[in-house]
Amino acid sequence: MKGSAKYLKIVEWSDEDQCFIGECPGVIGPCCHGENEREVYSELCEIVDEWLDLWKKEGKPLPPSTYGRGIAQKLAEMA
Repeated sequence: MKGSAKYLKIVEWSDEDQCFIGECPGVIGPCCHGENEREVYSELCEIVDEWLDLWKKEGKPLPPSTYGRGIAQKLAEMA
């Protein structure tokens, strides 16, 4: 399992920008965009993995993981 699998990643449509925008709360804010939702998600996973690898190499602590906290369910309940 790649490190990015431990973190919630969000790809959502932006009416303002007229494209999909990807971010990973707790790791990196909006960091990639594009017209294809799947491509943005794939790019987001790569970016998150790169950030986590960089932090490990620099000896920095990784942010707490966001999986297994029911975040997606909470968001669905709010909708």
